[in-house]
Amino acid sequence: MPSPEFLRRSAGLTVGAGLALASYAAWEARQYTVREVTVPLLPTGHAPLRVLHLSDIHMAPDQRAKQEWLRGLAELEPDLVIDTGDNLAHMASVPIVVDSLGPLLDLPGVSVFGSNDYFSPGWRNPLRYLVPDTGRRNTHTPRLPWRELKQRFADRGWVHLCNELGQVTVGGTTFALAGVDDPHLRYDDLAAVAGPADASADVRLGITHAPYLRVLDHYAAAGYDAIIAGHTHGGQVCLPGYGALTTNCDLEPARAKGLHRHPAASAPGDPGSSWLHVSAGVGTNPYVRLRVACRPEATLMTLVPRA
Repeated sequence: MPSPEFLRRSAGLTVGAGLALASYAAWEARQYTVREVTVPLLPTGHAPLRVLHLSDIHMAPDQRAKQEWLRGLAELEPDLVIDTGDNLAHMASVPIVVDSLGPLLDLPGVSVFGSNDYFSPGWRNPLRYLVPDTGRRNTHTPRLPWRELKQRFADRGWVHLCNELGQVTVGGTTFALAGVDDPHLRYDDLAAVAGPADASADVRLGITHAPYLRVLDHYAAAGYDAIIAGHTHGGQVCLPGYGALTTNCDLEPARAKGLHRHPAASAPGDPGSSWLHVSAGVGTNPYVRLRVACRPEATLMTLVPRA
């Protein structure tokens, strides 16, 4: 039987390792990163365009480092900004989000909302994300001022898509857009964005907060060139060398973040195959400000002509 001294030392080592991991995870949650990817979406002869993809900001008033970092993203000089939702984490966050985005709101922009634009976040044991989804959603907490956020975005000229089609022209390139309301809350209405993507546009983008397969399948089948999504936090807690353990939706963990294809098995150029970009997002639940092997991010997507 182990001696009391051995047990005390083992317990001390376990506690120490746990504290070290928590400290590291809290540190990594503030290591804001800009990822860069190149996507061949444009028609021949079109000049490259820079698209900034933001998602899952989850802004709380005390997060000054995050606010400062967001303000600095304007220096990337994107041509278009796409915000895939979950901007808020506090009742007072709307003016802070608007101030943090700053000059980005003067650029062409497109947005959709997620559940944490509508409802205040609550405490949730992170381990629950590893068990099967029960379908229960956090809709019992106070409602956030999403209408104010939507209006502030609209006042600056951004296109907000809530189960509707849209269009934006940037640098001579016309984008046909489809955007659904949050699929995680089952607010998405695919019938409202039914039909083939606009063949007359230069580029066709399907936008969603949560990358549920029913939405991805719909966009791919309709002929959208690329699908832009967030929600997954990239898994938020990942295993080094392995990756994400969960996506908090039915998308497989192998595509929890980054640039992929959908359907996943399709080769580039196959009919029905769309590019899929899933952002690991900027923030965390305000009650669990931790990330492991998955730094907070924005993505600068350089769109270039198709080969």
